[in-house]
Amino acid sequence: MTNPYAEWFEQLRSEYGEQLRAMPLPEGLPEHLRQLINAHDEDAIQFMIKLAWQFGAQVGYAAGSREGVSPAVKMPTSRVQA
Repeated sequence: MTNPYAEWFEQLRSEYGEQLRAMPLPEGLPEHLRQLINAHDEDAIQFMIKLAWQFGAQVGYAAGSREGVSPAVKMPTSRVQA
């Protein structure tokens, strides 16, 4: 059975991977992520992914709202602030 998310992720990686590889991450983040991977800290890695997903969804929602596009899904508000 194929995983639709994995297929979508690989499609995004093939389309945008080169651009994103050139994008620097905040200082210390790559090292921290490497430590989490080496420690097999899946909870912390998933937490980081969930934060990134939430922030991306909020930015997309805000951009759509500014352009007058009615979003199909209303995003819940989050108490997390950057």
